[in-house]
Amino acid sequence: MKKLIVSMFTTVTLMLLAAVAFAADGNADASAGGSMHLGYIALAAGICMGAGTFGGALGQSRAAAAALEGIARNPQAAGRVQTPMIIALAMMESLVLFALVIAFFLQGKI
Repeated sequence: MKKLIVSMFTTVTLMLLAAVAFAADGNADASAGGSMHLGYIALAAGICMGAGTFGGALGQSRAAAAALEGIARNPQAAGRVQTPMIIALAMMESLVLFALVIAFFLQGKI
């Protein structure tokens, strides 16, 4: 339960950082504190890539470990396990690529 609460808090925090970055006006005056939002945008882009990469790597490693364990227990099922595993890994990798695209959009606002 504690892990769920921590992950939900982290998700909400990341969403709030991204919302602040996308809502920032690109034409703000630097003398009136307009450059402050540039730091938030850079922070949001870094956190976006870090969380996306970490989550994707963790998910892929767990999926591969489970598939390899299943193949080790039943070697005849290797063909039936391998195809869904590759599809699942591709889906997880697409989420990492979405995080990369969001980070590029955030960097474009600087």
